[in-house]
Amino acid sequence: MPELRTVCVYAGSSPGADPAYAAAAAALGTEIGRRGMGMVYGGGSVGLMGIAADAALAAGAPVTGIIPAALHAREISKIDLTELVVVDSMHERKFLMAERSDAFAALPGGVGTIEELVEALTWTQLGIHRKPVGLLDVAGYWAPLTTMLDAARDARFVRPEHRDMLLSEREPAALLDALAAWEPLALDKWMDGGPPAV
Repeated sequence: MPELRTVCVYAGSSPGADPAYAAAAAALGTEIGRRGMGMVYGGGSVGLMGIAADAALAAGAPVTGIIPAALHAREISKIDLTELVVVDSMHERKFLMAERSDAFAALPGGVGTIEELVEALTWTQLGIHRKPVGLLDVAGYWAPLTTMLDAARDARFVRPEHRDMLLSEREPAALLDALAAWEPLALDKWMDGGPPAV
């Protein structure tokens, strides 16, 4: 895999109920900067996304925010970034975030964070990109999702190898190490002989 230079961070626009979430967001941003890496994220100044961006900037990381015009005011775009890109749609936002990143790391967050995370993982599974995807599992936040993926694997909707593509660590340094060490699979998505003939 190419060198890990830039990490896309998915994170909630709320700080969440547990102070451990904010602490983890700050720690991830700091570790990205400490390693001389860059960060790409959703461009907001609020919640965990703003905390991670502030910490990364303070640690010397270049930080790029990408935000749709419709959310520019609602998520209170962060204006002191290295670069703020305002786009027309959520689709364009997610495409650019993926294009500008070498890997994806998800902090706790809501429906938007979950949707972005699962789409990035799907693109890796399908070979649309060959980039690792990981969870920073703060205080067990992501346990229900990993349990659901285990159920999908056990029910034969997901290959075991594809289930294992989603990395999960409890500490930022361990997660970044795992993302850097990841190797893409040479494995087709299809189970049981592939798709039906057309």
